[in-house]
Amino acid sequence: MQIDFYKYEGTGNDFIIVNNRDLKFQKNYEGLIKNICDRKKGVGADGLILLENHDTLDFRMIYFNADGSESGFCGNGSRCITHLAHTLNIIEDKAVFKAIDGTHESRIINQKISVRMSDVSKANIFSYNDSFNTTFIDTGSPHLIRIYENIDSIDIVREARELKLKYSEYSDGLNINFCEISDSKIKLRTYERGVENETLSCGTGAVASAIFLNNSGLVKNDRIEILMKGGALSVNFKKKETRYYEIWLSGAVNMVFKGVYNTFD
Repeated sequence: MQIDFYKYEGTGNDFIIVNNRDLKFQKNYEGLIKNICDRKKGVGADGLILLENHDTLDFRMIYFNADGSESGFCGNGSRCITHLAHTLNIIEDKAVFKAIDGTHESRIINQKISVRMSDVSKANIFSYNDSFNTTFIDTGSPHLIRIYENIDSIDIVREARELKLKYSEYSDGLNINFCEISDSKIKLRTYERGVENETLSCGTGAVASAIFLNNSGLVKNDRIEILMKGGALSVNFKKKETRYYEIWLSGAVNMVFKGVYNTFD
């Protein structure tokens, strides 16, 4: 079998996207997805995304981790699939699409792509009240955020794996975010579940971190720029007494190449 694919990256977070409107790519291809995402023997990616038709919306997005498991919402992936939908003439400069956590909007403005995230209830923000300001927030995917100094010096793979054992109550897996505020700049490094490694960028992690910083009073702005290894992401939001809403994640997207993957079946 041959699979046509598009390779994308959004601030270094890279994805394989398959135009699956003909439904030839089956959802139970867990082993195949893992092989395609393998950086040594496959194409290599942090995850694989299927673009499918939807009865009433512009398209459906289905996201898989690099280990083949279907995952929660992916912020950077949704920005990349919006670009592909535009390239395929499915949409013009805006979209409404379905993902695992509900309906989302996205738009293309001045070569940057923004996606509207799900609202976050303040009641679902849980702080552990420790010296790291450790806080749990679900922004479509579950995130633990901690404040550190000089995050570039941290072995975050080792640290994150220890923290996942410590916070084992999150049985569906956990993304670990290492956040630093320095010289009015916010830096972030993220260890992602399903990849089980650090990624160059994480959209839902950037959103979770921005809400964490505002909710804890560390940053008062309603537009926060997050610097990650793969580039900068901006998060805009509004807030009421009980929730954060109108949350938009924005940044650059790039189609790296397209190709054909051979399964040799």
